Amino acid sequence: MSRLLGLLLVVAGLAYPFVVHYGLDHQLPPRLLALLLGGLWLARLFARGPGNRWMALAALGFCLLLGVAGEPGLLRWYPVLMSALLLTVFGLSLRSGMPLVERLARLREPELPAVAVRYTRQVTVVWSLFFLVNGLIAAALTLWAPLAWWTLYNGLIAYGLMGLLFAGEWLVRQRVRRFA
Repeated sequence: MSRLLGLLLVVAGLAYPFVVHYGLDHQLPPRLLALLLGGLWLARLFARGPGNRWMALAALGFCLLLGVAGEPGLLRWYPVLMSALLLTVFGLSLRSGMPLVERLARLREPELPAVAVRYTRQVTVVWSLFFLVNGLIAAALTLWAPLAWWTLYNGLIAYGLMGLLFAGEWLVRQRVRRFA
């Protein structure tokens, strides 16, 4: 069940900019989107247990604000919030304990060599920088760009950049492994 909710949140995240664009063009009430998105995050909060609870609570707080205010302009701030939350997750993992990418790498390979530990730390820094820049671009588009530009960036370009970063990191990782 938890995987299904995770998948629904991913699909909702991918579709969100297009749904917002449609909703703003057709004067759909922002409270409706707040209710739908909030329902997914609430279900995830109860299905996932204590891990990342604060992230779900922050998203629910956004949905609550959107639902109470009913302000259409708030809809465009959700990608900024998601980037800020992911920046926080990656960034805080660099400060305390094991960096997030190292934790993920250890799921496949529990005994990572020292070179891999350094590498995963660097990748965590890169992802942190990505989410910082992505959030700043999303905020700038929210404040100053037409809805079509906001939708294009947050619905396609940002995901394309993430895909390029994933693919580029995978290629670099193969090279690092070969020379390690």
